[in-house]
Amino acid sequence: MNRAPYASDPARSRGREFPIEGMLARGPRTPYQRDRDRIVHSIAFRRLRHKTQVFIAPDGDHYRVRLTHSLEVAQIGRVIARALGLDEDLTEALCLAHDIGHPPFGHAGEDALDNALQRHGGFDHNAHCLRVLMRLESPYCEHEGLNLSWELLEGLAKHNGPLGMVPWALAELDADFPLELRQWSSLEAQVAALADDIAYDNHDIDDGLRAGFLDLDELLGLDFVADHWRAIERKFPTAPQDRRLRELVRSQIGWMVNDVIGETAARAHGMASVADVRAAGRATAAFSSALEGQERALKTFMYARLYHHPQQLQTAERARAVTAELYAAYAQDPALMEEGWLSRLPADEPQRSRHIADYIAGMTDRFAIAAHARIYGRTVEGLSNV
Repeated sequence: MNRAPYASDPARSRGREFPIEGMLARGPRTPYQRDRDRIVHSIAFRRLRHKTQVFIAPDGDHYRVRLTHSLEVAQIGRVIARALGLDEDLTEALCLAHDIGHPPFGHAGEDALDNALQRHGGFDHNAHCLRVLMRLESPYCEHEGLNLSWELLEGLAKHNGPLGMVPWALAELDADFPLELRQWSSLEAQVAALADDIAYDNHDIDDGLRAGFLDLDELLGLDFVADHWRAIERKFPTAPQDRRLRELVRSQIGWMVNDVIGETAARAHGMASVADVRAAGRATAAFSSALEGQERALKTFMYARLYHHPQQLQTAERARAVTAELYAAYAQDPALMEEGWLSRLPADEPQRSRHIADYIAGMTDRFAIAAHARIYGRTVEGLSNV
């Protein structure tokens, strides 16, 4: 691979929180390849297969969950990274790990945990991602956490750019292993964030149409979507509608990917190192100004028609209630938790309440629903909305 001068170089990695002896003992992998493998083999990553993407605990087999979304983000991220001469392994690892901090029921579960922890610093899924990877997921005898590279961790911490206010979980971790939270992240991390946007902008259309929550005629009210659709109709006039809808999603993903590659290459022109990317004072990976406005219009549409659909809001409210009631139950009677978690329960606040939130945040949708039914002796009707 022809590495761009502004790409992250695994040979120059800033290392890991806990130094590793004999780095090549388990095969000739770069630090970033090792990061990717540790993420893929983690329990936290496996749990994503039963965590909400758009639809909470969906009954249908064809709807996306956090795991399939993360795989799709990684595929898009690698394509962009390869075209720009970036480190594909670091980009892929960032894409695969970016949603590991989500609790059950997505943002509904996050809202409930944030409210429960208001007196103890709140809950933030991105900070919790770092907490899982650096402290909670601990398969190794020598240290806590997965002990990932500095570049991987700083990219996840600055998922949406430099941080202003720093959540307590991230502040604690940053004190132990400083991640330069006020600076821009590597170009690989910026690409991973855009790959996330591209994936859910378009794949959520696919799921929304499949579920009947989105109406194609309303979607075609967006001019750029209509342009893609008309081109597809001209090219495939006799194709079945469901195939043309999937072609629409692919067409828009390709369009956005090519736009990011062109705009990012132009912004990175003349940069001689990853340090130039960090010191640029703005995002280097980006949509063009024209596409940025169109992508923002698409998000506005999706919030109005899908994410805030009345049925979605009703389901989210039930999920918030389940999460809040789980927290209340464990706070009142910690013996309801699994023995391994109960044995490690701190005696003092805020660590005690944060530990309970850690336990709940690790649950899948189905585990949380089953735990709630076990404790309260009732099933919450209508928690799956498709």
